[in-house]
Amino acid sequence: MNDLRPLSSTDRTTLHRLRERGLTDRSALHEVLDAGIICHLGVVIDGLPVVLPTGYGRIGEALYLHGSSANRSLQAAAGTEVCVTVTLLEGLVCARSVFHNSMNYRSAVVYGTARLVTDEDERLAAVEAITEHLIPGRWAHSRRPTRKEMAATAVLAVPLDEASVKVRTGAPKDDEEDYDLDVWAGLLPVTTAIGPAEPDPLLRPDIAVPPHITALETALPHCP
Repeated sequence: MNDLRPLSSTDRTTLHRLRERGLTDRSALHEVLDAGIICHLGVVIDGLPVVLPTGYGRIGEALYLHGSSANRSLQAAAGTEVCVTVTLLEGLVCARSVFHNSMNYRSAVVYGTARLVTDEDERLAAVEAITEHLIPGRWAHSRRPTRKEMAATAVLAVPLDEASVKVRTGAPKDDEEDYDLDVWAGLLPVTTAIGPAEPDPLLRPDIAVPPHITALETALPHCP
């Protein structure tokens, strides 16, 4: 179940610059996380920062990440403070001055103590959520993971208790004196498109492309 509380306001989540771009509605956080595909997990290993790009899934107010149980980043993250970010690039903003060139985006930053998930039911639910987040409908059309595969998989849960959302939309914002310059200004929209499915060369010829795949070919599920 989704939490209806507003986003937390802590020292780490309070915006100190361009505060008008910050959103405090928790639903805005869910929208960014649900629209993204890749997150970046920030963790400290042996005193040095490491940022790991990885897939994820959300169940209610928890973000789930998984990987090899031998992954050093996941091992180091378990039981420690981490930072997870998701960014959606939605446009390139061409201003009249170099200083005001920018991007339209939605981004989320989540802070929290990562919990190593040990309950087998929660672990399986997390893997399903991650699978469905990446390719909706895939869980029902794939072989379930074996006990051996699950044993080789580490699952982390990061609570969404402390998070911030920042958004930029709209046209360029130039200095008043620059609007008369002979310089083109405007937006270049950026979208993520899914192309036609390419069957595995080893796929049996009698297996047709399933509906959940053809649906992704004609939709942009991760775009606004």
